[in-house]
Amino acid sequence: MFIKREWKNLDKVMLIVSFLIVCISLCIIGSATHINKGAINYDFVAKQGAAFVVDLMIILFFSRFDYAKLKKYAKPLYIINLLMLVAVMFVGTSALGAQRWIQLGPITLQPSEFSKLIMIICTASILSDRVGQLNTWRQVLPIGLYVGIPFLLVLKQPDLGTSLVFMAITFGMLFVGRIKMSLLRNVFLAGVVLAPVGWHFLKDYQKSRITVFLNPNADPFGAGYHIIQSKIAIGSGMLFGKGLFQGTQSQLNFLPENHTDFIFSVIGEELGFLGCIFLLFLYFILVYRGLMIAKDCKDSFGMMLATGVVSMWAFQILVNVGMTCGIMPVTGIPLPFMSYGVSALTTNMMGLGLLLSIYMRQQTMIF
Repeated sequence: MFIKREWKNLDKVMLIVSFLIVCISLCIIGSATHINKGAINYDFVAKQGAAFVVDLMIILFFSRFDYAKLKKYAKPLYIINLLMLVAVMFVGTSALGAQRWIQLGPITLQPSEFSKLIMIICTASILSDRVGQLNTWRQVLPIGLYVGIPFLLVLKQPDLGTSLVFMAITFGMLFVGRIKMSLLRNVFLAGVVLAPVGWHFLKDYQKSRITVFLNPNADPFGAGYHIIQSKIAIGSGMLFGKGLFQGTQSQLNFLPENHTDFIFSVIGEELGFLGCIFLLFLYFILVYRGLMIAKDCKDSFGMMLATGVVSMWAFQILVNVGMTCGIMPVTGIPLPFMSYGVSALTTNMMGLGLLLSIYMRQQTMIF
């Protein structure tokens, strides 16, 4: 009877859509990686599938957990978050020119992924008591400093993509917290003015990514290679695609990182325009349901939590899809529920669990 009542109060649409995206992900990861090592193997699918099974237990826990209790754990979580990010600097492992991962036996974890969700919880705990009271710099600057410390630690790794996600989450939550619009406008203008200064603090590879975004053919066999191959893959898929396991760019490994950052390119090549539109429609449903949960939430903490999770998803979808299509710079931001990565998938599943928890408790209050 208890399980039946829980299922009745669950946002079944959001749950089914997210699971469907993960199922599509496993198929595409299998297609993109099954011959990566010269012989047929499905190691990446097995690892991602195993993580998904474990994450089902996490969703069950988070959905049944009273999200309101998270507020009192905000300070300890913030400290744990800083310790994790600092630990990466000393014991982290490096790959692709960045030190972002911690190796725990056979498992490789990326603390900056979990840091996104922790910062959503911590920032929500602060903003929930200040909704409608963000009218001056004196009221806003403490929040900026609070988010700024982990932001800089992630930027130091360097992980510009996750740092930008931090900013998107913060801006989304500030907007819903009814910050005075003139303050946001001034922050945006200040960012535009200071952009030339920030250019000098970027790594060389980050500068080259921005340069080739403006002109990929400036370095077609170097920094521009990813974008060029991605656009070829998506364009060659046309309307219906070449078919699963039939894409030439992904199967012959012309397309780099085809199971992580550029997995949307594989979808475009093998499932075509219709496959891309179907996936984007699923994302639209996911984001829309999340926004409705935030809108209907009766308490400010739950509203802020839901806003943070939706802001994280929406920004990552926008940037990743834009990146693969060549209309945004390459930043290494994964596509939610699709890109390979245990840490990324688990973070998104935790966020889903929080949204389900908020929805369920709102339904309980109604009935």
